[in-house]
Amino acid sequence: MRDFRTLKFLDFFQPIFRKVNIDYPMMRKIVAVKLTMDQRRVPTILNDMKRKEGNQFLKSLWIYALYGVLLIPFIFLGENFMLQSSIIMGVSMFILMTSMISDYSSVLLDIRDKVILNTKPVNTRTINAAKLVHISIYLSFITGAFITIPAIVTLFTYGIGYFFIFIVGIILLDMFVMALTALIYMLILRFFDGEKLKDIINYVQILLAVGIVIGYQIIIRVFDMVDLVAVYDFSWWHVFIPPLWFGAPFELLLNQNYATEMIVLSIIAVIGPIISIFLYYYLMPSFEQNLQKLMEESSSRKKKRWSLSDLIGNVICFKREERAFYRFASTMISRERDFKLKVYPSLGMSFIFPIIFLYNNMELQEITGTPLSQGRSYLTLYFANIIIGTVVYMLQFSSKYKGAWVFYTTPIQDNSALYRATLKAFFVKLYLPVLLVLSVVYIWIFSFRILPDILVILVTSLLQVVIAHKVFNKGKFPFTEPMDSANQGGGTAGIIIALMLIVGVFALIHFIISVIPFAIYIYLVILIVLTAVLWKVLLK
Repeated sequence: MRDFRTLKFLDFFQPIFRKVNIDYPMMRKIVAVKLTMDQRRVPTILNDMKRKEGNQFLKSLWIYALYGVLLIPFIFLGENFMLQSSIIMGVSMFILMTSMISDYSSVLLDIRDKVILNTKPVNTRTINAAKLVHISIYLSFITGAFITIPAIVTLFTYGIGYFFIFIVGIILLDMFVMALTALIYMLILRFFDGEKLKDIINYVQILLAVGIVIGYQIIIRVFDMVDLVAVYDFSWWHVFIPPLWFGAPFELLLNQNYATEMIVLSIIAVIGPIISIFLYYYLMPSFEQNLQKLMEESSSRKKKRWSLSDLIGNVICFKREERAFYRFASTMISRERDFKLKVYPSLGMSFIFPIIFLYNNMELQEITGTPLSQGRSYLTLYFANIIIGTVVYMLQFSSKYKGAWVFYTTPIQDNSALYRATLKAFFVKLYLPVLLVLSVVYIWIFSFRILPDILVILVTSLLQVVIAHKVFNKGKFPFTEPMDSANQGGGTAGIIIALMLIVGVFALIHFIISVIPFAIYIYLVILIVLTAVLWKVLLK
């Protein structure tokens, strides 16, 4: 077995492991096996790569280095270190947390090695330490690739003091991110079991991804603008915002701001990650024991006689065969966990982004003195449509793709019925609920005068669905491609971005039409006719 350089470096800390009663040779062998197996695993960020030779993780590090370049503009925000460093740490936390969610949740929740290790004379403390070291090694590689370029820039821009605080802060942030992810899963494992547990974990991963984006808005709004200068005004709830913890030491040490709140936040930045890591390690035996719940099967599901989605499907699907495909697609969308993990965060963004931009417009309207309800900020509702291309693309993938033989053995008379039914199932189960909730909010703000505009956005979304299907459909049945081959890199990412730009084109046309009296009704009729024709022609 290959002797990894990281393990040779780990050997220097062997006395520490032995001091806490960990069988270091055994732990080293377990980690070596895990690292060897990881060479065969393709990180989420590299799922689009066709060549699988070599260590795919190491090949992905250049992408994290590219992400690190995003931090450089924030370094030059001036010497308002609280603002500057809070944003930098917030972006870093986003990248590291999403990496933990996308790639290392499966490692944290891995129970496959228990079948082997639990039957061998290996103490639990050693097994837990091996898992902790395994994750730490990869998180260290990602962090190193991510911060190398920004760290060099900070060294030459602000000197060795800033550089040292930055490195220490990132290390503490790493510890906190790893422990926080694990502790959240511990809490879930404590109260749920079986299939319900797997569903809850899926939703938590989705909420974490959405919550991090919302955190950006919170960080920005912590600072008040006074004469075009960002001023930090402490409030008690800031102690619950981790990026502010890690931003405070820069302000405390470099700007000699010895205010009480800076001292408190700086102390939390140091002791918070340390306590969380010790808490994680202390609770790990219970965590590993509760992981057994993932092997449990839930009791039989209660079959619903009907649902609102089925009722709508019976109305919008005109043929019996299409209705059957609609029910199949609805079931796949509802129960396919890997599909939900990749798609639902996008749906969360499509709900959050219109609200965020509407709120930003609200602040702008207050400055200009124009009532929000009298403007055209309702066009921000188009942000709900930007995810259509991504989701339509994902409809061809499934972790149960080996069941595709059913389509080839079934005497399907009309393949287009399957495509139409799948697109309708996506529209009814995923997109329509988001639009309906947002529409209620927007009508409450802008009144029923925007109802024709909402109908235009609705029909436009149907038009975008069929366009996206035509772009991505290569004659393959839905849910028949392996989920591991799903990618948004290379040409696919470019196509998805182009489809998002089409949303902007529709929004611009809508804005121009809204200036002309009664033109919105003519535009709505034209869209309905065009959409009906394209659904008929392109889905043959």
